[in-house]
Amino acid sequence: MVTFFDGGRIHELRSLEKLYERNEFAFAVVYGRRRVGKTSLINEFISRGNKKAIRFTATENTDIVNLENFSQSIFSVFPKLSSLGRFPSWESAFDYITEQAKGEKLIISVDEYPYLAKAYPPISSELQRYIDLVLQNADIMLILCGSSMSFMENQVLGYQSPLYGRRTAQYLIKPLDYYDSAEFFGNAPLEDKILGYAVTGGIPQYLNIIAKAQTVEDGIKDAFFTKDGFLYEEPRNLLKQELREPAMYNAIITVIANGATEMNEIASKVNEKDGKVANYIKNLIDLGILERRTPMLSKKIRNGIYRIKDGMYRFWYRFVPGTFTLIDNRYEHTYEEKVRPFVSDFMGHSFEEVCMQYLMRMNVKNKLPFLFSEIGGWWGGNPATKEEEEIDIIASSGERLIIGECKWKNKQTGPDAYSELRRKAEIFAGKDIFYYMFSRSGFTSGLKKEAEKDDRLMLVTLEDLFDV
Repeated sequence: MVTFFDGGRIHELRSLEKLYERNEFAFAVVYGRRRVGKTSLINEFISRGNKKAIRFTATENTDIVNLENFSQSIFSVFPKLSSLGRFPSWESAFDYITEQAKGEKLIISVDEYPYLAKAYPPISSELQRYIDLVLQNADIMLILCGSSMSFMENQVLGYQSPLYGRRTAQYLIKPLDYYDSAEFFGNAPLEDKILGYAVTGGIPQYLNIIAKAQTVEDGIKDAFFTKDGFLYEEPRNLLKQELREPAMYNAIITVIANGATEMNEIASKVNEKDGKVANYIKNLIDLGILERRTPMLSKKIRNGIYRIKDGMYRFWYRFVPGTFTLIDNRYEHTYEEKVRPFVSDFMGHSFEEVCMQYLMRMNVKNKLPFLFSEIGGWWGGNPATKEEEEIDIIASSGERLIIGECKWKNKQTGPDAYSELRRKAEIFAGKDIFYYMFSRSGFTSGLKKEAEKDDRLMLVTLEDLFDV
């Protein structure tokens, strides 16, 4: 098994190394949702080359406790004044660091910065003064890291922040895609690798947990469907940590998981006004839990729908709440009886996501018929049939389109599916269209023969998805 530094985080790691090698002051802001691997990235960066670093993690505690912990982190690197026990102020702590670090490269890493700023609000202003008056001329690399997305974007990177304009680089750490997630599962079957990605949403910590089991299914059973499983309470715990009214947020995610996709429908089901629900939904979107999607190439902005974006939340809300009683009573066959029969249906949306990611990887490598600028799905009324239609994938660049169909089924995909896709594509008559068919179980000989004659048709198997 490899770590995700060998794949999905290598770009961030290399960028941090370049920043470090400049031999001048650098200020990096690292942020992203919980469990995504921010701290692991920073620790890996520091450990490579045995860099000298003061590492401090703030806690939800008083300013005095955080200052004491920060002081101890300093004394572990520069012990000259360790008899003090604690510096009298943050300013005196920074002054001591600067004095001790003269003539050598040093990293100051502050993790969970929002906790520190909440306990001591003047800290951002003091850091700004410290940067402007002292650090600009020092060979020090400052890293501020945080999981509160809104705080980091508004209070560290935002225009109203005292630290605005001081940062040298910023890193929004996102979940891994299907390709990099697959590295956690070694030689597992390709279907299982995609399943492992789908139920974890590409979050490294969750991937590690699932991958520790003998099989991906065993990992899912242990993590989600046992009372002491790591992911059994995870979504509810995260909502409590991140949001003030977890019950309402839980209700909103639940009704969306059960099929409500439009604002008025969601508000009606949670018995709350549209405007108030819109604020809750915005917060969930900011956390990366929900997303608002609009049909590709549509000019009607009001056609947007809300869906669960995060794969772990999507899986959890689909299967776990309905099995609480069985899990609490330690019923051994919960997964086999209540989950496995419906996993293929759950995987439909996840497979579409995987296929889009494949096209995006191929796009940046310039291995598609054209370089597209937008990608998404499409749904709406068909003017010809007067019926509602849906297309899994549309990638576009001006008048050129890639139109894709994704089949997560146990049978091979044949010519009928291609004919149906072409019929749907008539909505975009006059466009220069290429067709991509994605299939879990491969393709019939008939469709393969058709693809040999049709240079507008590309067939993509699971093996192809991992050959990019």
